[in-house]
Amino acid sequence: MHTRFAVPEGNWRAAFLLIPALAFTALPASARRIEKQFKVDTHPIVSIHSPSGTVIVKAWTKSEVLVIANIDSGNVDLGAVQNGDHIDIATRLLSNNVSPSELRADYQVDVPENTELQIHNDTGGVSVANVLGDMNVETVGAGIDLQDVAGYLTVRTVAGSFSCLRCAGHIQANSISGNMSFVDTRSTNIQGHTVTGNILFSGQFLPNGQYSLKNYSGIIELKFSPGDSFDLSATSLKGKVNNDAKLIRPRRSDRSMPREGEALFGTYNTAGRASVKLASFDGTINIVKR
Repeated sequence: MHTRFAVPEGNWRAAFLLIPALAFTALPASARRIEKQFKVDTHPIVSIHSPSGTVIVKAWTKSEVLVIANIDSGNVDLGAVQNGDHIDIATRLLSNNVSPSELRADYQVDVPENTELQIHNDTGGVSVANVLGDMNVETVGAGIDLQDVAGYLTVRTVAGSFSCLRCAGHIQANSISGNMSFVDTRSTNIQGHTVTGNILFSGQFLPNGQYSLKNYSGIIELKFSPGDSFDLSATSLKGKVNNDAKLIRPRRSDRSMPREGEALFGTYNTAGRASVKLASFDGTINIVKR
């Protein structure tokens, strides 16, 4: 029997909903709460630079950006400046001798829904909800959770996990060892690449959609429903391909079959509307029913 990678979708949702609640409760007695507010137009740009801590961004209906920072150490402070419609938020050092534990600052930022986001966070966590503008998120070890977002989304992590729930737009995610999850997505273009992490896809296959999931090792799991339609290419050079989809195999194919490993090509339902490409070096690929 082949080992299947099953991530309960409810757990991803539950974990995401807990993040805002946990991040801003039970603050230490020494924590300082700092607030700053900025008037902006309809399409502002907000940049956030944090070496440590949680970054939570939510959309609201006001034409304002509200920044709330909770900081424990007296050696760091909130730095937030406005230049037109560009708001730059950063953890500011007040001393040359700041220990790594003193760098932590937890941010909650409320923005107009069409805000463009640029976020860099080394350790901690990033969550963004209901923001429809383009965004670029980069982390080292921090996990990234996006919910109900759209636009052109670019995500890069070293070891942080990435979860995308009900995301739309163009999604490009890259990681070295982080896991990835795409659940209930409504995107026509998703590229998810991780070296040693696992990848779960349980989203919609939209007409003319392009979906590419790749890793070197680990498990790639693609979930489909009876009404879906897609052209499939799945290859694992040193690993396995497990398939539950009844595919229509091409009569003739110019695709070169690997000498080792396993490969699978075909169409699920007549005239595949979307293109799905799954590739691994020595990982396992599972194509399973929802």
